[in-house]
Amino acid sequence: MTQPNSVVIDFHTKRYSDFDLLRIARAVGQGYSALVTAYLVNVHIHASSAVGVVFGHLNPGPYGRYSDGHLIRTSDIQNVEKEGRFWVITAVNSRYVVVTFRRDFGRRSLREFQRLSKNHYVPT
Repeated sequence: MTQPNSVVIDFHTKRYSDFDLLRIARAVGQGYSALVTAYLVNVHIHASSAVGVVFGHLNPGPYGRYSDGHLIRTSDIQNVEKEGRFWVITAVNSRYVVVTFRRDFGRRSLREFQRLSKNHYVPT
């Protein structure tokens, strides 16, 4: 039971599958050309932003907003490139490694974004 003057906050979280954990381990172990802000699982592109579940964010925030397992929507995507085995999304002030795509339409959303943007910055 909660205290009379307390607030219970339920962040949207997701548990990682065994496949996700294996891919995260591989992604973290790979070297990248620049500092990585976080790793994203179950990603799809929506309105020039990447949406996914975060892992290993450099700054989870004072209230755990970007803690492991939380849903995240990045700022506008400026560049998408493949480094080694993984796609790297460069947003306005961050770099995210795409560990896995959303099963239904994740890769398709990336291809559609690349087709529409022609790898140029497209603000929302």
